[in-house]
Amino acid sequence: MAEKVCRHCMRVLEGQNCPICGTSDLAEEWSGLVIILDPERSEIAKKLGVDIPDKFALKVR
Repeated sequence: MAEKVCRHCMRVLEGQNCPICGTSDLAEEWSGLVIILDPERSEIAKKLGVDIPDKFALKVR
């Protein structure tokens, strides 16, 4: 199964619904990948507005 991205929180996931947002508005076309391990200490996580460790897309089409 191809990875999809939630259009709302930009989380990379497999499945039909985002477990964070609960939405089914997912995109198959996306680019850029950032993996956040420690969102409390990550400057990138702060700039992206991320507060959970996970994989996130940088751009969703």
